[in-house]
Amino acid sequence: MRLQVHSIHFDADRKLIDFIQQRVDKLQTFYDRLVEGEVFLRINNEGIENKTVEIKLSVPGKKLFAKEQARTFEAAADLAIDALRNQLKKFKTRLNAGRV
Repeated sequence: MRLQVHSIHFDADRKLIDFIQQRVDKLQTFYDRLVEGEVFLRINNEGIENKTVEIKLSVPGKKLFAKEQARTFEAAADLAIDALRNQLKKFKTRLNAGRV
């Protein structure tokens, strides 16, 4: 799956981008028809949990989205990917039941 990573107002290192790519790629075990994805990384100025990760995924006929905040980008990415995993499971269940 093609994944675009955008870091807003800073440069993300290769290690972080690879980490996110690996985690998003694992979502294909739940639904193998993922078309593309976009990830936005932001640093907020207030609070301890100031790292935000937004992930948009495209599947045929639908777009999925998750946004999470945490102390680190890795933790926020894990939370967002967990949310997307749940959305994918629901989408696949509805698709199999013919309700999409």
